[in-house]
Amino acid sequence: MIPMVNLKAQYAEIKDEVERGLAETIANCSFILGPNVQAFERECADYLGVKHAIAVASGTDALHLALIAEGIGPGDEVITTAFTFIATAEAICYVGAKPVFVDIDPKTFNISPEAIEQAITPKTKAIMPVHLFGQPADMARIVDICKQHDLKLIEDCCQSFGASINGKQTGAIGDAGAYSFFPSKNLGAYGDGGLVVTHSDAAAETLKMLHNHGSKVRYYHDIIGYNSRLDEMQAVILRAKLKRIDRYNQSRRRAAHRYSELMADLPLTTPFEDGVGEHVYHQYTLLCDRRDEVMKALQEKEIGCAVYYPVPLHRQNVFKEACADVSLPVTEEVAAKCLSLPICSELDEATIGTIVAVIRGALQG
Repeated sequence: MIPMVNLKAQYAEIKDEVERGLAETIANCSFILGPNVQAFERECADYLGVKHAIAVASGTDALHLALIAEGIGPGDEVITTAFTFIATAEAICYVGAKPVFVDIDPKTFNISPEAIEQAITPKTKAIMPVHLFGQPADMARIVDICKQHDLKLIEDCCQSFGASINGKQTGAIGDAGAYSFFPSKNLGAYGDGGLVVTHSDAAAETLKMLHNHGSKVRYYHDIIGYNSRLDEMQAVILRAKLKRIDRYNQSRRRAAHRYSELMADLPLTTPFEDGVGEHVYHQYTLLCDRRDEVMKALQEKEIGCAVYYPVPLHRQNVFKEACADVSLPVTEEVAAKCLSLPICSELDEATIGTIVAVIRGALQG
């Protein structure tokens, strides 16, 4: 069996460091907002090149709290993509705002700047691009749009930890950035976790209250907040992995490039890199007209594969009535053809060869 992500192999390398840190945490009985969470926040801020990093309970919470901290609320519109995990839109709805879905670039699968410009109304208050699958969005153009229209820019970096654009990390470009540490992510915990980053002192002050019951000082509450704190034990695990994140991402890139080399002659479209941002391949997602045949062949050989995402958000039951008049042809075509293959830092040459051989057999047999 070949899994989508080989977390067991990754754990084998960091096992001693993680178990030592967990044992120390248990012995010290410092479980909530302890020294490892504080250290992890500092280390992330340094790595990402931001002034503030606030650890939270999940990537969804990171998006939600970032929106609140940036003043997005009822009656506002937030332009985003429909080709993403639903948490992107959920967070917008949580604050009472309306997600406005626009189409994507057919090569990168990221939100189209042209589509953003066409969707701006007097109610638009923010743009939330998603750096999908680890490929940075076209931030230069999106930043220009935000400046021109005085809009907030909140980056959904839940799939792009470590991705950069001209040397600048995703999440460090907009007003705020939100990350997920779901176990399968490039930087993954062994449970849920998330992070919000910002350059703003005022936003950071608000975020620190929001994630801890609206409190600056224990038992004194200034605003209505949430219980959204990263667990100290998850921070131990994440600190061990953060030291290795560049190597993890480079290994993913090598694996992705090898896939693309081996499948260059097949009737499918391998992932595109625009040469501006560095793709970190949270997913290796190709397009194939015969997707179902390929999936069946992989599943018969117990090789992991998945469709991210089969139903775009504007066609999900929860949104389809409100989006009845929304037409996103590129999004819908990509959703009908996309297929993600196993990708992780531990994926070796032989395993890639095995996977490609099965795909080749399905398409040429």
